[in-house]
Amino acid sequence: MKKVVAVICCFCLVASSAWAQDEEETQKGFKKQNLFTGGSVTISFFNGQTVLGANPIFGYKLAKWVDAGIAFNFMYASQRYYYQYDDKIKQTVYGPGIFTRLYPVSFLFAQAQLEHNFTSFKYYAAPGSTMYMSGKINTSANSLLLGAGFAQGRVEGSNSFYYICVLFDVLKDINSPYVYVTTNPNNSTQQHATATPIIRAGFNIALFQKR
Repeated sequence: MKKVVAVICCFCLVASSAWAQDEEETQKGFKKQNLFTGGSVTISFFNGQTVLGANPIFGYKLAKWVDAGIAFNFMYASQRYYYQYDDKIKQTVYGPGIFTRLYPVSFLFAQAQLEHNFTSFKYYAAPGSTMYMSGKINTSANSLLLGAGFAQGRVEGSNSFYYICVLFDVLKDINSPYVYVTTNPNNSTQQHATATPIIRAGFNIALFQKR
C-alpha cells in the first residue's frame, strides 16, 4: 500500500508542477476549451461468448503535457458451456475511476488510473444437472492501472485525437477484473493473482475547441 500511495503522490506532484509551469506561459484561470470527453467501447461475439464494454472519460487539459479526469468502467460478459453442456455464466463489472496522462512527447504518454470496481458473477447450471448448482457471487476491488500508450493526431491547439494504450493492474487484488487467479492444487485457500494486459483504444474529443 505504501508503494501505491507513493506512486499516486508522484503523479500528483508532477501534474501540479506542470500546471504551475503552464500558468506562467498562458493566461491564468479555467478554460472551457481544455475540457474533453471520449473513451473506448468493447464489442465481441465469439464461440458462444459475448463481451460488451465501455470506458467513458471526462477530463481537463492541465498543461500542454498533462491531462487528468474521471472515468467510468462497465463490462458485461456471458458465456455458454462453461463447465458442461447447456450451462452459462454472466458477469457484470462496473465502477468509477480517476486518471492522469503525462506526455513526454506529443504522441506518447504514460497513464495512471485508479478504479474501484464492483463485480457480479452469476452461474446458471444446466437443466437437470447433478454436478453443479446455480449461484451468485458479488465482490469489489481497488485497481491501480499503470501503463503507456500512443496518441495519433494530438497536435498543439487540438484536444481531439485517437489513442491506444496497454495497462496493468499493479495492485493485483484477487477480486480485480484485470487479473488471472490460480489456486494451489494442494491447498485451495492459497490463491495467486497475475496481472493481465489491458488494451484500450478510443478517442479523445474536445468539447469547446477554439476555431
